[in-house]
Amino acid sequence: MLRPSLRKPDQMRPVSMETGVNKWAEGSCLIKVGGTHVLCTASVDLAQPTWKRMQNKTGGWVTAEYSMLPRANGTRKSHESMVKDNRATEISRLIGRALRSVVDMEKLGKHTITIDCDVIQGDGGTRCAAITGGFVAMALAVRWLIAQGRIFENPISDNVAAVSAGVWKGNQVLDLDYDEDCVAEMDANFVMSGDGRLIEIQATGEAHPFDTTQLNELIQMAQGACQRLVELQNQVLD
Repeated sequence: MLRPSLRKPDQMRPVSMETGVNKWAEGSCLIKVGGTHVLCTASVDLAQPTWKRMQNKTGGWVTAEYSMLPRANGTRKSHESMVKDNRATEISRLIGRALRSVVDMEKLGKHTITIDCDVIQGDGGTRCAAITGGFVAMALAVRWLIAQGRIFENPISDNVAAVSAGVWKGNQVLDLDYDEDCVAEMDANFVMSGDGRLIEIQATGEAHPFDTTQLNELIQMAQGACQRLVELQNQVLD
């Protein structure tokens, strides 16, 4: 079985993460997963979100916004259509849920961290790259808060990383690129914590239903990949 990228079934694309790529953001990371490049910035607001203040809630908040730049794909997408993009809204919520799962909002204090994930170039797996790079940006923003004396304890309990896996031409494959993703029989995104636990699974039988055996095998494949991503996250954060 030969994949379009000539990779082995369980082989990820080359991954790199570069921090400090934005002059103004309290945390930033440019993540590249093969041909998918995502700029992740973390901005700190020294106040709770309005809805928390109105409800007299304690603690901070982490939220996310995802978008694809006009020429991130083969066909240009106008800025106007980006504003009305329901897919981007769904992915934004996914990223926010994933990152909040490892943050103690009380320890974060009355601060809001917004993670902006802008796809510069898309070639499959953009939401997974956004989550993985977004975690690095968030961790750097938390370090900034500690350095400024705004909080005194790290509210992040573990890493978060994500990877896709699925069934392509009858074979289980890891980290689908666009050529595979657009014709996959089954496509799934796995979000995991640093200790290997599941945070979220998004799985769809594109061509036919799938069973739990297939899903469990893909989970095992994804766990190994997420562990490698976590190791890379920790390297760039050291």
